[in-house]
Amino acid sequence: MALIVGAKTFDRLFAGIRFDEADGGLLYAYAKDEQSASEIEDEYSLHISIIASQILSQDIDVVVAMPKVLQ
Repeated sequence: MALIVGAKTFDRLFAGIRFDEADGGLLYAYAKDEQSASEIEDEYSLHISIIASQILSQDIDVVVAMPKVLQ
């Protein structure tokens, strides 16, 4: 992801993110705050789903990013 979004954006958005579980075609991620979760889901969920599909060897269709406070 760092190569796709750049170092500054990666550090701002993805610092402390936790990818929790894949449930069917859903991948749940917990970001540091609501603003980061929203931006990750809106702007980068497609990239994350492609990378996660390759790593997990299963189709990931949707990335659900939530703030850690809702965990």
